[in-house]
Amino acid sequence: MKRFYLVRHAQSELNEKGVFQGRLDSDLTPLGFVQARLVAGFLKDKGIKRIVSSPQRRAYKTALIIGDVLSLEVDLDDRLREMSFGDLEGKSFWDLMEREREMIVSWLKDPVRFPLPTQEPVEAFEKRVSSFVEDMVSWEEDTVAVIAHGGTLHAIVCLTTGLDLSRLWRIHMDNASITLLEFDGSFRIAYLNRKCHLI
Repeated sequence: MKRFYLVRHAQSELNEKGVFQGRLDSDLTPLGFVQARLVAGFLKDKGIKRIVSSPQRRAYKTALIIGDVLSLEVDLDDRLREMSFGDLEGKSFWDLMEREREMIVSWLKDPVRFPLPTQEPVEAFEKRVSSFVEDMVSWEEDTVAVIAHGGTLHAIVCLTTGLDLSRLWRIHMDNASITLLEFDGSFRIAYLNRKCHLI
């Protein structure tokens, strides 16, 4: 059996400000650095043999801290970048909820039918994440940590469990949460959005 520990990056500066990030980059907050260290402590005895991360700074910094504790190098994979939210990147989520409520609520309910005006096309997003999932199952390592972003990790869960990406935002993963996928011919979710290590 293979195990994939999906880790959403620790709190970033733009997370703290409630800003749509997407392809924008920001560093970890002081709390984020603590969260990343707590994730590493949780993963230390899980037999992780490989760490794969998005190259975006908030994920990569989280992965580097985990790699330091686990004495593992970090492999970067561009397919793990967050979905691009286009012109909305850098804007306050709650301001948008006030000014463009109908658009945001529709997008959260079904990003396939109601995409944001200039976001990365859902088809292109699905294609790159599907490509990553196909490679995942062929890796020789049986226990891997994947450090990425909410949208990307939600897509991995959808694609490995038969959910359409219309359900992308029905899944929730907090900063520094851990989701465990197990693979033995097919995928199953062992747990989702686990945060007990952060207490």
